[in-house]
Amino acid sequence: MSTNPTPEPAPGGDEPVDLRILRAFRRIMRAVDLHSRRLAAAHRITGPQLVCLAHIDRLGPLPSAELARHVHLSPSTIVGILDRLEARGWIQRVRSAEDRRRILLSATEAGRELLAQAPSPLQDRLLENLAALPEADRRRLAGALDEIVALMEATDLEVAPLLHPGPLDESPPPPAALPRRPPRNRRGERT
Repeated sequence: MSTNPTPEPAPGGDEPVDLRILRAFRRIMRAVDLHSRRLAAAHRITGPQLVCLAHIDRLGPLPSAELARHVHLSPSTIVGILDRLEARGWIQRVRSAEDRRRILLSATEAGRELLAQAPSPLQDRLLENLAALPEADRRRLAGALDEIVALMEATDLEVAPLLHPGPLDESPPPPAALPRRPPRNRRGERT
């Protein structure tokens, strides 16, 4: 007779499928939220701000309308993000020498330093992991997610391809204002 303990069932093994799906959504949303909070606490920048700053550094100098197209955000959302990036000294707006009506965005030295120190946005890690999957698996996942969107009657919602909880143009809360979460055990229960 074996004295080994019985292994715990796989998460959701005997759980109803609809609850497993909801739990998976919650895990995804929680992972995005945690990453965004860590990014804000450590670097005082949100995911969308970081993505915009990286695009400005890589493609700049460029006008805000072009940035909006690259990051798939509305021009009005971009303005708020740019205002915050400029206020922190991470970007600058300069009139074009060729056309004085155009304002061009470029990263400052402080912005480039931040990019060198900040972790990559969550979606970069996700894209890297997805790229490692076989094409058939990626297509299967995309199809399943499209089907879930349709089941939620959310096919008409316009969204940017950024993973970020909450409004895209909000500033991160100051580190002291981030709520402390109680520790959890291996099963995710509060201790």
